[in-house]
Amino acid sequence: MTGLPLFTSGTTAAAKPLRSYQQRSIDLLRQAMLAGSSRIVLELCTGAGKTRIAAEIVKGARAKGNRVAFVVPAISLIDQTVEAFIAEGITEIGVMQGNHEMTRYEMPVQVCSVQTLAKRGVPDVELVIVDECHIQHEIIRQWIRQYPRVKFVGLSATPWAVGMAEYWQVLVRPVSMQELMDLGFLSPFRVFAPSHPDLSGVKDVAGDYNQDQLSDVMSDSVLVADIVETWLKRANGQPTLVFAVDRAHAAKLQAEFQRAGVPMGYCDANVDRIERKVLFERMARGELAGICNVGTLTTGVDADVRCIVLARPTRSEMLHVQIIGRALRTAPGKTEALILDHADNHARLGFVTDIRHEQLLDGKARKSSGRTKGESLPKECGSCKALKPPKVRECPHCGFVGQRQSDLETEEGDLIEVTPGRAPKAESTVDRANFYSQVLWIARERQRSPGWVAHTFRDRFGVWPRGAATRVQPQPPTDEVLSFVKAKDIRFAKRKDTR
Repeated sequence: MTGLPLFTSGTTAAAKPLRSYQQRSIDLLRQAMLAGSSRIVLELCTGAGKTRIAAEIVKGARAKGNRVAFVVPAISLIDQTVEAFIAEGITEIGVMQGNHEMTRYEMPVQVCSVQTLAKRGVPDVELVIVDECHIQHEIIRQWIRQYPRVKFVGLSATPWAVGMAEYWQVLVRPVSMQELMDLGFLSPFRVFAPSHPDLSGVKDVAGDYNQDQLSDVMSDSVLVADIVETWLKRANGQPTLVFAVDRAHAAKLQAEFQRAGVPMGYCDANVDRIERKVLFERMARGELAGICNVGTLTTGVDADVRCIVLARPTRSEMLHVQIIGRALRTAPGKTEALILDHADNHARLGFVTDIRHEQLLDGKARKSSGRTKGESLPKECGSCKALKPPKVRECPHCGFVGQRQSDLETEEGDLIEVTPGRAPKAESTVDRANFYSQVLWIARERQRSPGWVAHTFRDRFGVWPRGAATRVQPQPPTDEVLSFVKAKDIRFAKRKDTR
């Protein structure tokens, strides 16, 4: 059977047919096996339907009488995988994880945790599917070394870890993140980023920042734009995940949101699966605006997340892509994801749609950038200070080409937009007039001066109100305008406290 695929091609009985790129994934895997490869990595980004494809591989293997092991990197993913497989019609399942109630070694499909495999040994199977294979657990390496006749399929959205080429033979990339966005299976996104935080004194350890030093810098330094103020101004109550450096940092951010009247949950490695489920249920009901977390919500999150707050600098492409991916799933009524990058990760690593590697990396050479050779990082617009895509002459955000546009100056301390593709057009006179009329209404109701109205307008657009934008009547404000004014009030109060 050497060189022959262990699973059949085409869909089996399922609730709905495979998408075209999902079928392409199956076909490319079969072609690689027919060509003699037995250890194949399948790169599938967030939203591609990894579990659906895995279930199809399992069903195809069972149709040929082969036993299969599906290995997950965390105990919390065991039940989630079992439920997904059962939904796809796979019922001959046993579980290898602690004293799980579905422990049945005779079953031809075993869902296994790497922790249990390391303690008890590996099952007798013909095909192994390794979820999140970039983590490179030693038990998987041993399995590959000791059982050369067993075929392995690795699944990962970020298979770019150094040393993977020493155990895996082929990288298969059936679809890119940008293609999934173009097809409507992933949400487009907009990124806003502040000026560069000073991380010059933080050392590099194993490809990322030293955790202790990073915690000190991010805890002691004042960010250019306050995280809570920016969220109130930009996110407008959208379900949010906040990524912090460590537990103390996450707790501090949660407390700052709470003081501003924004209910936020908290999650770290000590919060179990049930507690996490409750947090996401509360966020879905609107009881929580989001969850402040540290090192926990980078994988296995299928919730409706519409905003990411990056308060955790990283040099890791894998972590960068995994974090942003939490907000890229589509949802009813969702038009785009919002990324508030307070850590300057996009200026350092680029847009997630541009990060890619064409082959697996060995352990000899230092890992290179995932961007195409010769491709630069996003550049700063000379007018509005937004980061624009590499090699783009005209700023997609403000239209600046080669001369300064004085009416588009941005005020120091505000976030600026990073534009990975087409961006919304600059605000029109109608937009400004609507904003001005709503601020007039707030000023009338709260007995604020005309000067306050003018300064609020300038805070929003960077110019003083004039012309047609001011010839309007007061009208009730939207939630977005109320959030903007609330953020302005908080900022003003903090400045008074420091005097």
